[in-house]
Amino acid sequence: MEDGVVRASEKGTGQGLVISPLLANIYLHYVLDLWVDRHWRRREATGNMIIVRYADDFIVGYRYENDARWFLDEMRARLQEFGLSLHPEKTRLIEFGRFAAKNRKQRGLGKPETFNFLGFTFICGKSRQGKFQLQRKTRRDRLQAKLRMIKPAMWQRMHQPIPVQGKWLWHVVRGYFNYHAVPTNFRALTVFRTEIAKRWYRVLTRRSDMAKLNWARMKRLIGDWLPKPRIIHPWPEKRFAVKHPRWEPYAGKLHVRICAGGAR
Repeated sequence: MEDGVVRASEKGTGQGLVISPLLANIYLHYVLDLWVDRHWRRREATGNMIIVRYADDFIVGYRYENDARWFLDEMRARLQEFGLSLHPEKTRLIEFGRFAAKNRKQRGLGKPETFNFLGFTFICGKSRQGKFQLQRKTRRDRLQAKLRMIKPAMWQRMHQPIPVQGKWLWHVVRGYFNYHAVPTNFRALTVFRTEIAKRWYRVLTRRSDMAKLNWARMKRLIGDWLPKPRIIHPWPEKRFAVKHPRWEPYAGKLHVRICAGGAR
């Protein structure tokens, strides 16, 4: 329905319909997932590969550049057969991984490129011991968008009792941490909590009964109601180090099937 007029559509799914994501996942399962697993992983790839897909957003990793370039061309043709196409601005072929920084340095290039996926920026970093470390940081634009979304809701609650505001903010901050509290992302959690605290302080000082609220008292409110940042998700190698029971169809196979979790 557009502008009150119903138009019948013979292809695609209605934008915003509850069933649309389900139909899209079923379609991509047969068009992409099974094709990658049965055709590319088992027959074409000369080295290890990995694919992670969430809805229509996915990343593919290859050990060898030739495999990656070949796959990209084949995937474009595959999707075109089924009326789909890759986003020209979001589709990139980059050098990433354990040896990317070393290889690029030898060729006189800069640091490895980063990529965004499911609200995080993925970075080729180093641990404190100087070893390669896959680092995830909350995308800055997503963090700012979340703060902008919360701001009007805070002003709407300006005259509510402080315990009511505090309980609501506890759920807001806790909900944000539940998704973003991954290893190497502690700084983003701290920034989010600090920005929420500053905005709450500005809201409270606009109230006539809180006009003389000082920062010392505000710090006590922050400590009472805003959860402290902490990492709650395990490292990827621990998360996926699962022992499969013998009855599972893929137990003992060399290939790995990874399903991305829910996103917020």
